[in-house]
Amino acid sequence: MSHFGQNLRLLREERNISQEELAMRARLGKKTIEKYESGSQIPDTQTILKLSTVLDVPASEMLEKELLENHPQGIDHEIEQLITEIGTKKAKLILRKAKEFSEDDFLRVMQMLYEIKYGSTVE
Repeated sequence: MSHFGQNLRLLREERNISQEELAMRARLGKKTIEKYESGSQIPDTQTILKLSTVLDVPASEMLEKELLENHPQGIDHEIEQLITEIGTKKAKLILRKAKEFSEDDFLRVMQMLYEIKYGSTVE
């Protein structure tokens, strides 16, 4: 995989954008995005500019080798510790449900959990 392809995938995933959505926003085909991310094809300058606009990142950053070095692939230490504490099974269940929530849903759930734990409402 090329540095560009790895960077493109990393930036897309950081923004929670699917390949399909990125392709639609940049007016490209999904297969084209797949080829870029796999490194089997390198986009021309105009396409790099389109992708950088959609991802809201300077085009030069998409081409940098160092981008990957500054974004570790591992899981955050605190998240890893929390998963260990509650167990993988519970963590998967929670995360699968949480990804379906809107921001308002998430805040309501957090309010309910606080009330269950402490027996009062947060004001």
